Amino acid sequence: MLSKMAMCKSHGQDSSYFIGWQEYEKNPYDPIQNPSGIIQMGLAENQLSFDLLESWLTRNQDVIQFRENGGSMFRYLALFQDYHGLQAFKNVLVAFMGEIRRKKVKFDPEKLVLTAGSTSANETLIFCLAERGEALLIPTPYYPGFDRDLKWRTRAEIVPIHCYSSNNFRITESALEDAYDEAQRLGLRVKGVFITNPSNPLGTTMSRDELNNLITFAMTKNIHIVSDEIYAGTVFDSPKFISIMEALIDRKLQKSKMWNQVHIVSSLSKDLGLPGFRIGMIYSNNETLIAAATKMSSFGLISSQTQYLLSKILGDKKFIKRYIKENKKELKNRKEMLVSGLENSGIECLKSNAGLFCFVDMRHLLSSNTFEAEMELWKKILSDVGLNVSPGSSCHCSEPGWFRICFANMSEKTLDLAMQRIDDFVSSMNLQRRQP
Repeated sequence: MLSKMAMCKSHGQDSSYFIGWQEYEKNPYDPIQNPSGIIQMGLAENQLSFDLLESWLTRNQDVIQFRENGGSMFRYLALFQDYHGLQAFKNVLVAFMGEIRRKKVKFDPEKLVLTAGSTSANETLIFCLAERGEALLIPTPYYPGFDRDLKWRTRAEIVPIHCYSSNNFRITESALEDAYDEAQRLGLRVKGVFITNPSNPLGTTMSRDELNNLITFAMTKNIHIVSDEIYAGTVFDSPKFISIMEALIDRKLQKSKMWNQVHIVSSLSKDLGLPGFRIGMIYSNNETLIAAATKMSSFGLISSQTQYLLSKILGDKKFIKRYIKENKKELKNRKEMLVSGLENSGIECLKSNAGLFCFVDMRHLLSSNTFEAEMELWKKILSDVGLNVSPGSSCHCSEPGWFRICFANMSEKTLDLAMQRIDDFVSSMNLQRRQP
């Protein structure tokens, strides 16, 4: 007989977000081997700047061979390293975090916890903040994986902060209060608000007013704020990104209680396009939380070899500045390509300035204004059109008909093909509607 955890059904694997991935894996598109296969547009992965990273590696063969100052680093890296992480790596990580935040915030490496990806970082943070019978408030729509990452093992709950397209899904004071009241009605103690800034799936950054309202709300309720900022380095257009830490500093709250109740999650998966390297991190001014999270990090360490390699890449400041600039240019161009292609088919996108995806309005293609109709449309797009996109309902969107579509994990030719498939599909639907 297995444990309750092993038999638990709350992992979230039955979400349409994950089901779409499973269907893609059964029939993946390949321009030569399987040209009619499913194109993966549900994967928020940045493959646009690999040439920059690969050219750096070509020029720095000693790093790949783990050689330094004429000698081998292999034995040093092969032996056990403290789970606090390599100090050189933490030093360049905080410098990189500051660089992509336009040096508005200076980060301390002693307040950083390394984890095997942001998934681990988020779960570790929730283990430190909440437990069964307690909840985090999260604005909708939000990343479907949070139902797994934040709830599955921690037993904490998520209470949605409902946001709507009428104001571009911005967080309002009334929405915060309504979510707090709903948690109390459910008998849940609210421990904090969890935000993703820039937003996944919206591709937007939070405004200063939103951040200030959130901080004021958290201070009034005496709760925490977790800011998942893993897309901070993908902001390619105005307005500029404002970190929650920058907002605190601007309000001169460094000596307030709130200073120790704000925590950041970051990663190199999106900013540097390296999800396979599994680099996540927690940053907090709360010494007790950092100490606890560091102990927990022993269950998901980053290899010393990975830390060494990335410390050298991030330590090349000239290269990193160039990478950030070029990467943003590539992301903006590719996003505009997606938006233009969809507009040609009569489909609009939420105006965005960040991320690896767009939040796409397909409400006019629904047979009715229901989530059932959204699922019907999604299944057609997946099976008939051959595109795996993520329906808004998987992101807990409050309105049916919105879809997240990723643009940075494929070639221009593949994106062109995807747009052609959508155009053919929409044209076919319009033709059917015109027929008596």
